[in-house]
Parts: sequence; C-alpha cells; structure tokens
Amino acid sequence: MVKLGNVNLTSLNRFHILALFSCARSLGSVVPKHNLKAECVANEPILTYRKDSKERKDLLQALKTTAAKCEEVPIVIGGKEYKTDKVVHQVMPHDHQHKLAQFYYADKKLLELAIKTAVETQPKWDRVPLEERLKIWERAAELMAGKYRQELNAATMLGQAKTIIQAEIDSAAELIDFIRMHANFLKECVKYEPISEDPKVTKNSLRYRGIDGFIAAVSPFNFTAIGGNLAYTPAMMGNAVLWKPSDTALLSNWRIFNIMREAGVPDGVVNFVPADGPVFGDTITASPHLAAINFTGSVPTFSRLWKQVGNNIDKYNNFPRLIGECGGKNYHFVHASADVQSVVTSTIRSAFEYSGQKCSACSRMYVPESLWPQIKSGLVEEACKLKIGDVQDTCSFTSAVIDDKAFKRITGYIEHAKKSSNLEIIAGGTYSDSKGYFINPTIVETKDPKDRIMTEEIFGPVLTVYVYKEKDLLETMKLVHTSTQFALTGAVFGKDEDFIKCALEEFKTSAGNFYINDKSTGSVVGQQPFGGGRKSGTNDKAGGPHYILRWTSPQSIKETFVPLRDINYPYMAE
Repeated sequence: MVKLGNVNLTSLNRFHILALFSCARSLGSVVPKHNLKAECVANEPILTYRKDSKERKDLLQALKTTAAKCEEVPIVIGGKEYKTDKVVHQVMPHDHQHKLAQFYYADKKLLELAIKTAVETQPKWDRVPLEERLKIWERAAELMAGKYRQELNAATMLGQAKTIIQAEIDSAAELIDFIRMHANFLKECVKYEPISEDPKVTKNSLRYRGIDGFIAAVSPFNFTAIGGNLAYTPAMMGNAVLWKPSDTALLSNWRIFNIMREAGVPDGVVNFVPADGPVFGDTITASPHLAAINFTGSVPTFSRLWKQVGNNIDKYNNFPRLIGECGGKNYHFVHASADVQSVVTSTIRSAFEYSGQKCSACSRMYVPESLWPQIKSGLVEEACKLKIGDVQDTCSFTSAVIDDKAFKRITGYIEHAKKSSNLEIIAGGTYSDSKGYFINPTIVETKDPKDRIMTEEIFGPVLTVYVYKEKDLLETMKLVHTSTQFALTGAVFGKDEDFIKCALEEFKTSAGNFYINDKSTGSVVGQQPFGGGRKSGTNDKAGGPHYILRWTSPQSIKETFVPLRDINYPYMAE
C-alpha cells in the first residue's frame, strides 16, 4: 500500500496521484515555481539499416509479424473500447488485397460521448503539474526510440507504403523529436518571468493553462509523426483531445496511442475516434465546448471546417483556435549559375521520394534554357533508374500511392499531360493499380507556366518543368508566387550571390520554408520549424518553440504583500 500522509494512493486515479506528489513538494508556496530545467536536446539519430545490422534484423521481424495478421482496432473513449456497425479496413497500398487492420467509425452519439469525456477530463488533467506531464513525455520518447521503434516503422511501411528510410525518418526520428523537443520548448517557456519591480511588495508570475473545452485533432496519412504531434502536443499543454486519425494511417497512429498510454497519459486525455470526415466535422463544430482544431489535410476540408466554425461562432464558450497545414505547390527555381548535378539529385529526391506525397515535395520547376539540356538529361536518366515496388524490398526507391482516390486524381493529371499540346511527358507517364496503386515517376515539360499542372496541388509523383529564357529571369521569378494559391516550401539553386540576394526578397512570401541550394523537402524538428502561408495553412511552425503556445491559455498572476490602507492618492492631500 502506498501512502502520502494519511491518503491511500491505491484508491485514487492517476490524475490525483500525479497532483498529490507535486503538492507534497510545493506546500507553502501560493504560486509554485516550476523545477524545470531546459536541456540541450539533440535530434534523434537516423539509423542506417545496413546489411546485418541489428535494426535491420529487428525491422524485418516486425514487418513479418505485422503483415501476418489483420489487427482489430477499437474506438477508445475515456479508456473504454467501443465498436460500431460501420466496419472499415486499412489495406497495404502496394498490395491492396492485403488487409492490415480492421477498425470502426465512431458515430455522432459516440463522438458526443467523446466530447463529454474530454470536457470532463480537461480540468483534472490541467491540474497535473508540468513536471509530471513532462516525465510522461520523456518516457514516451524512450519507448518510441527503443522498445517500439520497429513496430512503429513496420506499421508505417506496410500501412502507408513507406520505404525503410522514409519510415525511419518519419515514424521514428521525427515522431521522437516532436515528443522530446516540444517538451523541451515548454521548459524554455516557463523560464520567462514577468517584471516584478519590488518583489517584497508585489510579485508577478505567469502560468500556462490548457484551454477549457476540447481540441479536435485531424491528422493525415502521409506522416505518422504528424498524427502524434497533432494529438499529443496540445495534450502536453493541459488539453483534452479528440483524435481522428486518417483511415490510411490507422495502424501506425494506433501504435502511438498505445505507447502514450503505456508512458502514463491518463484515460480521456486523448480519445481515439476514427470517423467519417463530415460526421466528425459536423459534430465537433456543433459543440459549444470546441476550443481548437488542429488539422493537416486538404484545403477544401479545412475551409469547410472554418466555415462551420464561423457559422456557429455565437455558440462557443471560446473563440476556437484554428491551426491548419494544407499542402503546397512547391518549387525548385534554378539559376544559370547553379550546380547541375546538385539540381538533378535534389529534385529527384524531392519530387519522387514517398511518391511525391509529402506536403513539401517539389511539384514544379523553373530552369534556364542554357542548363535545360543537361538537367533534362540528368532528370530523365535518374528517374528511369528508380525502382518502384514493395516496401519490403530494400532496393525500392519508393512504392505505391496511398489509395484508389489518390491514384485516380494523380493519373488524371498524367492523362491531361498526354492530351495537352502545351505539355510533353519526357519520363514516366505509366501506371497500374492491378495489385498496388503504382504510378511511375513522371516528368512533364510545359510551354505554359500557368497550366493547371503547374498551379494545382497534385500530391503525387508528377514533376512539371517550365524552361525560361534567361533574359526573362525577373519576370519568371514573379510567376513563382503569383501563379498559385500555395506558399509552403521552395528552393533556389545558384552560385551567383546577387541572384540569391534577389531571390530572398522576391520569394519572401512564396514559402514558409525556404531552401538555398538544397531540396524543398526534409525539414527537421528543431532545425527548420515547418509551415506555410496563404492556402498552405496558418503557418504555426510545428517543430519550433512558438507552436506550443498555440495550445495554452496563459494566466497572469499578481501577488501583493503590502496591504493597501488608503483610498486616496498622496497628491490629493497636498
């Protein structure tokens, strides 16, 4: 039996235990001071998976185990499991007859129960001190880095068609970085103390609270790590969450949910509620308790949610916060002074790793006439070498696109290129969905820089190149940020310093993440906080120190130690 004073801890739930241990350390202080020490946190190392390495053997075993069954995944609300009549399956994109997970859609009634549970849980969780919450996050990072690393990677590879390196970057390194670094950013934040001119007279302090109500987290298929971040960074800050995972990332997200529970996140803090998108959106936006939406997905879906919030604004207890990342039409702009090989290699990786299904993937390219023959030759040669196949084949560069809807959308652009007199396919252009949703990396040359293939988000392995005359450099540069509604990532290549300086100004509003002589993909938590403006999203920079402040409602506190005795001011008696 465990006791604190006269209290029997075995009779208390996890919230009470965490809060009591903190109170025992801070009795006598009206406003407790946090005993948090920020550390110099390094990014999680990316393992290499070389032949005969331990991580490769462990991963192969995890892949075998994961692929051997169709795992049943329930809805979880307040720690209780639920199932409905709406049964859905997650399949392997590269082998769509292979079912990987069976799960259930939460209906309106269950979603309302989840809202009620989250709203009731939030104030209890918010009372758990930051020190105790961060211990949970530290345990979770350790579990992800060690015990469950390959289970996370295997679920991501098989369920989302990621190759070994793409999974390791995502469901291992980036996920762990989000958990560790956002926790460390919180430690940095609590260092701040408001000015107290005379601490013997008054003391000013600031504390970080959760937002009363609930947070709705809507996560995408393309990054397992984003799911973990969208649900658990708000939770770390004292909020309760309804997490709607993507149907096509269900299993990897289920892994995260269970790891966080094992690390110590109490029931009801995050509720796992797969659901039909419109049903989820309609239900959360109808609740007066909606505090925020944390979203990554398409522009139409985020716009729909924003409109619903606007229409219901008078119902809410708060003004709901809307945080969204909606993709991009990312560019590589090449100057005549650029290193050709670097351009080719960077563009192939950016455009075709993970079949172009990264929010930051290069989708359009601007190349000067003088370099086009060399760059064209290099791009075509490299694209034709790429092996597209099963993710379990270590020689595969990339695999299938995520599902039949993506396959239809992406191939529609390829067919458009085949029919248009302004467009010429110079590599790829072939596809098949007989076994998996496979689309070969496709490169298109366009005569029209405003053709829809150059302005609309495709989110697939299609790269379009516009060749410009060098005398039209400045005019072409203006096209980059005026021809599309997106402004997520972009890269410029060139050795000419005057060009680089010019590009820094001309492309200032064209991208939230800007690269010089590097590919437009590959942002790292803590190194390049991620997000873009315009219709790419609200640019709240996940992976940076400011992101966590979006999930708190700070309270300023003033303590006065000298009693006020006189109503009048001194000058009034003179």
